Amino acid sequence: MTTANTKTQAESFTGNLFLIGFMGSGKSTIAAELSRMLHRPVLEMDEEIEKREGMSIPAIFSEHGEAYFRQLETDLLKETSALGGFLVSCGGGAAMREENVREMKKSGIIVLLTALPETILERVADDENRPLLKGRKNTADIEALIEKRRPAYEAAANYQVATDQKTSAEIAEEILGILEKEGMIS
Repeated sequence: MTTANTKTQAESFTGNLFLIGFMGSGKSTIAAELSRMLHRPVLEMDEEIEKREGMSIPAIFSEHGEAYFRQLETDLLKETSALGGFLVSCGGGAAMREENVREMKKSGIIVLLTALPETILERVADDENRPLLKGRKNTADIEALIEKRRPAYEAAANYQVATDQKTSAEIAEEILGILEKEGMIS
């Protein structure tokens, strides 16, 4: 991709791009890669919620419960829906609520990033900031959680991109093709 082409794409980027998928599927990495390519801001939902609440995701879950955290996600998505031009790295459970999916679809497109359970385990093995995986960091449990979420992920997504054995640049280029097809960049 040439510099001139990148500038044209960045200037023409409209709407929001929401990256959804199971934890460890590559949402944060790919959002950062796309941000470098398109010169557009990334909204890292989990980080933003932690900043606003002044505590970690595990602490929010422990102190206030999952329902409270999920409402924080919904509120943030509503806020983001009113704006355009964001690359949004959604928390792994954001697409589980129909209200969230409606908010995302109002202001952009949704790309589901997928990865095999083995890939997920490799990516999150040393990450203790995953409350839903506490005591469940093995491929069988990860696969069960992915399968439980798969119908909602697939129903929400406009597109799916597999992230296994691809570089972040390859995945980002694939998504740029989707954005071009959708008329979000030219």
